[in-house]
Amino acid sequence: QLGLEWPLAGAGGAFAALILGQMHFFLFSRVAPKIDGRLQDALAAQESTSRRVNVLEARTDAVETSLKHELTERRDALVAEMRQLEGLIERLSQTVAARTANGPVPANGMAIPKPDPTLQDVKSALADDRVDLHLQPVVSLPQRRVSFYEGLTRLRREDGSLILPAEFLDAARRARLSGMIDALTLFRCVQIVRKLVSRDRRVGVFCNVSAASLEDERFFPIFLEFMAEHQDLSGAVIFEVPADAFIQRSREMRDSMDKLAALGFRFSLDHAASLDLDLPRLQDAGVRFVKFQAQRLVDQLRDENGPRPSSSIMAQIKGEDVSAVFSRYGITMIADHLEDEAGVVEVLEFSVPFGQGHVFGSPRPIKSSLMEETAPPPEFHQRLSAFA
Repeated sequence: QLGLEWPLAGAGGAFAALILGQMHFFLFSRVAPKIDGRLQDALAAQESTSRRVNVLEARTDAVETSLKHELTERRDALVAEMRQLEGLIERLSQTVAARTANGPVPANGMAIPKPDPTLQDVKSALADDRVDLHLQPVVSLPQRRVSFYEGLTRLRREDGSLILPAEFLDAARRARLSGMIDALTLFRCVQIVRKLVSRDRRVGVFCNVSAASLEDERFFPIFLEFMAEHQDLSGAVIFEVPADAFIQRSREMRDSMDKLAALGFRFSLDHAASLDLDLPRLQDAGVRFVKFQAQRLVDQLRDENGPRPSSSIMAQIKGEDVSAVFSRYGITMIADHLEDEAGVVEVLEFSVPFGQGHVFGSPRPIKSSLMEETAPPPEFHQRLSAFA
């Protein structure tokens, strides 16, 4: 029996092993896919988590960088503001120190204004009738015959020294004295023109008038009334106004010019900076002369692409034709500040009809005897004082 039991036992063991193997294979084939799926899900979840972590880290770095940049900018701005504030405090301290050094400061904190010596000189010259008229010739080209004079205002101090326009114009404008100065100069210009006419000299006079005078409701009525009394001189007295003031003129200035033009008087624009002028507009306003600084004028005429006047001419205007275009609208070009013969030759190349400058004659005061003859009478001063 023992001999049979061992083979049976071996066969039984092998059969059991086979059965167990089949069962293991069966179970493994059913469970393995589920395990693989879960393993893949776990790996995918791990990968997603890793990506999210990377994104969070990148965002954290970006926020940190932005925060550092913003903090740096705010710090720099704060430092700049502090420096600016320190500068303001320092300048304020210097101003207070300077005002304290110049004199006492009232309780209200307002510094006592210091007297303006130039303004005092202007008022004194007007009160004592120390308003002189200097004349500079304007000549025809190329003949160089004196055709006009420009009347230039000069004020005198008590010691006889001159106060030039560059000194007194701003002070007079601020004190609203421009009208009085222009009125006194205008009176002398009219008297000079009347004497020239009486001698049968066909010479006109450019009389400078400020934009402030044309806009001054106190003084312009005196201007207009006085010129209406001398309307017969409308062909010889030319009112000269700054070109920039005309281009930007106010409604009051335009109305005043219209009233003078209605009496027959003409206008000249002085210190024109560019040839780019509206000729029809100038013609309608009664402008008959335009003065240009000679060298600037030549430079613009020589430049093929330089500024040209606005007109009915559509074609490109050549430099040598510009003067003729002005003349077509009844406007005459004058080259001023001509200081030497070379400048005269350059101007003649472009047929500019008139010139003015030291090369033809510097401004000279009229004779003392003529000063007395053309002095405004007391009643004229009284009329001005009534509006002062």
